[in-house]
Amino acid sequence: MSRLAASRPRDWIRAVLVLATLALLALQDVAGWLVVYPDAWVLPITPWLNAFMVWCVDTVGPGFRAFSATVDVPMTAVRELLNWLPWSVVLAVLTFVAWAAAGWRLALFTGFAVLYMLIIGYWTESMNSLALVAISVPTAVGVGFGLGALAFLSGRAERVIAPGLDLMQTVPAFAYLLPILLLFGFGPVVGLIASVLYAFPPMVRNTRLGLARVSSEVIEAGLMAGATPSQLFWRVRTPSALRQILLGVNQTTMAAFSMVIIASIIGGTADIGWEVLLTMRKAQFGESLLAGIVIALMAMVMDRLTAAAATAEPKDPGGDRGLFARHRNAFIAVGLGLAVGLLAELIPFLKAYPEAWEIYPAQYLNDAVTWLVVEHAGTINLIKSWAFFFVMLPVKTGLAQTITPFTWGFEFTPGLKAGYVALALALVLYMAVRRGVGRASSIAFLAILLFFGLTRLPWPALLAMATLLGWQLGGLRLALGTAAALGFLIVAGVWPQAMLSVYLCGLAVLLSFALGVGLGLLASEYDAVSAALRPINDTLQTMPLFVILIPFVMIFKIGEFTALLAIMAYAVVPAIRYAEHALRNVPAQVVEAATCFGCTRRQLLWRVKLPLAMPVIMLGLNQTIMFGIAMLVIAALVGTNGLGQQVYIGLGDGDFGVGIVAGLGMAFIAMIADRMTQGVSRTWQERLGPTPRQ
Repeated sequence: MSRLAASRPRDWIRAVLVLATLALLALQDVAGWLVVYPDAWVLPITPWLNAFMVWCVDTVGPGFRAFSATVDVPMTAVRELLNWLPWSVVLAVLTFVAWAAAGWRLALFTGFAVLYMLIIGYWTESMNSLALVAISVPTAVGVGFGLGALAFLSGRAERVIAPGLDLMQTVPAFAYLLPILLLFGFGPVVGLIASVLYAFPPMVRNTRLGLARVSSEVIEAGLMAGATPSQLFWRVRTPSALRQILLGVNQTTMAAFSMVIIASIIGGTADIGWEVLLTMRKAQFGESLLAGIVIALMAMVMDRLTAAAATAEPKDPGGDRGLFARHRNAFIAVGLGLAVGLLAELIPFLKAYPEAWEIYPAQYLNDAVTWLVVEHAGTINLIKSWAFFFVMLPVKTGLAQTITPFTWGFEFTPGLKAGYVALALALVLYMAVRRGVGRASSIAFLAILLFFGLTRLPWPALLAMATLLGWQLGGLRLALGTAAALGFLIVAGVWPQAMLSVYLCGLAVLLSFALGVGLGLLASEYDAVSAALRPINDTLQTMPLFVILIPFVMIFKIGEFTALLAIMAYAVVPAIRYAEHALRNVPAQVVEAATCFGCTRRQLLWRVKLPLAMPVIMLGLNQTIMFGIAMLVIAALVGTNGLGQQVYIGLGDGDFGVGIVAGLGMAFIAMIADRMTQGVSRTWQERLGPTPRQ
């Protein structure tokens, strides 16, 4: 009984909350408000927000529309320039830039990507999308650098900017499409503004981080040389932080590409995003995939180019060199473009690619999916039914509602229920004796959740449990923040939708994390697995989220299981990458010491590498949660009910309040999960203590 006696006060509080949950469930027939929050108690937050939005549109709307008309001028100019240039010029210049940045491999890949857009017949649409990115990325970089520098220079500004960035990166983009539409009107510029708002936060974070990491020795050297504050910032600190800043440019570029389709929804331009949307609405898998690959290729090329710039060794400025020597590659690129442009005037197909040479294999892809669905219909239905009835429904509505002759083949009789309760009690008592009250309470709560289902548990119990978990993982501040955020969901009347979102996203994240860590473990041990997974990860991260839905919809039709698979396909990538990175970067001294002590390969992995890599792997869980929540909104298109569906309802009905309340709810859930996983990571790090550096 030593474990039981040694339990901490927090563990006993958890036990009391478990008993309180059972009491609330027992009283649900007498006092229903203890389980379901009454509609009469819901605050009219939505009408308040709508009234505020109407005031904003009436007051500052004309100014925003004037700004939109002004920004339309350079965007139209860039779009017309890219469409005017011969395809051969674009191919030659981009391939040369890739070669100059990272060598022949990237040049070869860039040439393939450009030729794919051309041969598949999406050249004009691709150039229109590239024009959007060409304006949005520099704008987002400029805004992000300015705010990042301000956050670095002013602690007061940082306290305002930091929570704003959290909201910008966690509120679904669809939630703020409606206010942008209402303020700026409909058109391509609106898509540009949405892209900038979505893409600039990574630049802010990397700029501030890079400026803060400049060593004190460099700053002291600048001061000793007599630099003024302005010179110290621009000529000393900024060049020293350039590599981290360029990493911010890389992430901003990728974020801008991920917004291409969403921008098309409100931009209405004939770009590649619109093509994906149009074919997706018609459930044309082949057409959607071919168009989506264009965006993926463009994103991968820009990712490699900006990553190469960020990781390149800084060059000696060479003040005594001439203008051509300092900008040799730029002059060569311009000269090459002019030469190819002149050649295109002489050779017609270098200027306008003949339509007869285009290859469009969409029908073959559609036929392949149709064959798969028809020939393997039994297997597909079996997978879908087993996953839905034996995994998803028990978590959602509980075993008490799920087990029926139709779903499981037998009735959940009182005798079986008594057996379940007895088994749960035995396990709880065993854990209390062997592991303490805390572990036993966690097992008891999971048993209750599995019996009744997440969506049928009393809201006060879930609120109290989440608050206690926040206290244990992050202290009083996280506990208060958790209580306030979940309290907002309750009083705003979106608690049932929030629980549906937590159920679907939580299950997808757990499965994705387990699968991703397993694949990352294999990739860290076998280079062939790592090489095979790398292009798959790149494709999943750069492929438009809408396109990821298409194959699952074609095979499994609309429903929650399809949404689960789509979320997993997107959220599994960070789990794989963080696990592989963490395991491959365990300090060499530790590995050598364990090997000298006679550890086998399996012991080295499970007893040395995995425990040391766990803090970084937990960061992968953090990112898996973020990716899952981002995909949750897209998954609402295939029939899920939850906060994501509320966002679409608000956008479709022009109801700003509904959309923004749902968007804020998703942001709050994401931030709570983010802080809690960070707390788990810190706990692991404290257990391990300082480790030797590689």
